Amino acid sequence: MGKLDGKVAIVTGASRGIGKAIAIRFGAEGAKVVCTARTLHEGDHRFLEGSLETTVAEIKKAGGQATAIASNVSEWKECEQLVEQTKRAFGPVDILVNNAALNYYVPVVDYEPNRWARSFAVNINGPFYLSKLVLPDMIARRKGSIINISSGAARGPGRGPYPEAPIRGGTMYGASKAALERFTQGLAQEVWQHGISVAAFSPSELVPTEGTTFLGLTKSLDDAGERPDIMAQAAVLLATLPYDKISGRVTYSQAILKEFGWTKDGHGIGFGRPGSGYSEI
Repeated sequence: MGKLDGKVAIVTGASRGIGKAIAIRFGAEGAKVVCTARTLHEGDHRFLEGSLETTVAEIKKAGGQATAIASNVSEWKECEQLVEQTKRAFGPVDILVNNAALNYYVPVVDYEPNRWARSFAVNINGPFYLSKLVLPDMIARRKGSIINISSGAARGPGRGPYPEAPIRGGTMYGASKAALERFTQGLAQEVWQHGISVAAFSPSELVPTEGTTFLGLTKSLDDAGERPDIMAQAAVLLATLPYDKISGRVTYSQAILKEFGWTKDGHGIGFGRPGSGYSEI
């Protein structure tokens, strides 16, 4: 018996990194997983390894159920198509994981307006679009879970002076993730009466992925930090606990796992290092 037996889940950004780890773990726990991203086949991305077909193949090899649907979550029509195709394949959505994210890691003075708009569309509009589309079925059935993947970047640097160099490109990414956290708590309040859980969580430590390595944030996938499977475990926790225990939470992977006894120890944010202000509300 898996913790997610019979559940239908959409995981965005599932071609690699954290999204892939969550999709694979959900499949292992018995969920029927729709893996979505823009990279359908290996080699489609000019720079990064990983694809939806690879993620789905791994889930099926382990005995799980999954399908790949290529989608750009920044586009309303593509989100509509994604949810409709999910319902045709597996049925109404029980779990939505908004993991897809985009940032160009440049300072504001150099940020092209079209790139800023594109990043914000993926990071904020996408979670709004998909939440809006899956909520009618969740409300009708009085159950469901929406999980938004945030970042430690959501916590700003505070007031000056600023003796330390800024994180390259952190302003845009942090601003969009702070907005996602506020969206999380607002939506959680709106759907509380319907028994639906809405929560956000971030890695407690930097997770080495293909993306972080390409951007120079980590040297390789073997770098010290948080393993993607810890994020996947935390996603399972948030997808399974009763909504009155976790809805509206803005938390951190290792912190929430320790709080509910799914791990004995932890490091990073939540362990002597504060997170976003929304995590305290």
